[in-house]
Amino acid sequence: MRSTPGSAAPRRGRRTALAAAGLVAALTLTATACGGSEQDEADAKPGGGTSEAADAGGTDGGGGGLAAGLANRLKEHGIDVDRWKDGGWKDWDEDKWLSEAKDFVNPVIEGLWEPERMKSAKEADKTVTTKDAAADQGATDPEPAPVEAVAEEKPYHENAAPVGKVFFDSPEGSMVCSGTVVKDVNHPGKSNLVWTAGHCVHAGGSGGWYRNIAFVPSYNDYGKSEAELANATTTEMAPYGTWWADWAATSDQWIKGGSESGGDGAAYDYSVLHVKPEQGGKSLEETVGAALEVDFSAPSATEVSSMGAWGYPAAAPYDGLEMFKCLDRPGRLSLSPSLPTMYRIGCTMTGGSSGGGWFRVVDGETKLVSNTSIGPLENTWLAGPQLGPSAEAMYQNMSKTYGGQ
Repeated sequence: MRSTPGSAAPRRGRRTALAAAGLVAALTLTATACGGSEQDEADAKPGGGTSEAADAGGTDGGGGGLAAGLANRLKEHGIDVDRWKDGGWKDWDEDKWLSEAKDFVNPVIEGLWEPERMKSAKEADKTVTTKDAAADQGATDPEPAPVEAVAEEKPYHENAAPVGKVFFDSPEGSMVCSGTVVKDVNHPGKSNLVWTAGHCVHAGGSGGWYRNIAFVPSYNDYGKSEAELANATTTEMAPYGTWWADWAATSDQWIKGGSESGGDGAAYDYSVLHVKPEQGGKSLEETVGAALEVDFSAPSATEVSSMGAWGYPAAAPYDGLEMFKCLDRPGRLSLSPSLPTMYRIGCTMTGGSSGGGWFRVVDGETKLVSNTSIGPLENTWLAGPQLGPSAEAMYQNMSKTYGGQ
């Protein structure tokens, strides 16, 4: 399988509770149905490189204009904003594919991600072979039995509001991953942070930053079919709007060691985006009405009774239009003795679910503890990185440096 790099409503306060509670209930009820217990949940307790982007608006530094100091940054990279907006971003010359953490630029191209373009975006897979998955058997648990992915209840804004899709352009075309609105501890209630996988924003050691990176929370809110979406409006596909990444961070390990099969960067395959709305002024958390706390305690898989993965699988037999979830007791996957152990759960989600959040319940609260990174060709399991001190440092740097902007 692969490592899948594949208008605000009223009464927002109540919806926040519903959205968060929906995830908690789903995890708890599924765990109970699978033979878990309240005691299982009680026992399941916790034991980068960052870069700036620029908006393609005016240069006054005010709403919609270039962020302070970034006009010169664009010039330094040889980017003419108008030419970029007219299609210049499609030039993937190796010498111009910006790779280093400091090089990320992502000018807003208003209207680029229209419904049809969103629907046509393909999953960008990361695969591992049986040989790769068996590289360090001493720290790897037996392969989990497949867990059939279950469709999330609709509408999504009432059950999993923080979950959405990450869109981006690569040399291969328009691509899609999944992502999650996460809390910003330094800006409570006003988060503009999205958690996803590193391979959804950066190609790793052989490439650079992807382009036109945007997040759409509660994508296709009512889970309508392809036929029902034949003449879909932007509001149907993106009920809370399109949010462009103006800053991005992923791990140095992913930038240097990530590859098409995950590579040495797989255990560090995570990213946090700071986003701004294509239109509008409120924060992402205020607009969506929900955000999840990130758990950086990196508990051992043996300490956790259950984890749930959410995402929008796009490779067959899925079509990327619906949100799905899997719940399982995690095991350990070690690709090398020199790399951190990854979490692994049984799950049939395919490409497109990459970057989607993994959640667990801690003291009755649902927290993000990992994200989908790699999986096998057979689509029987998923693996995600542990989020420890390095991931927390990346997150804190993003929050403190850019969170208030």
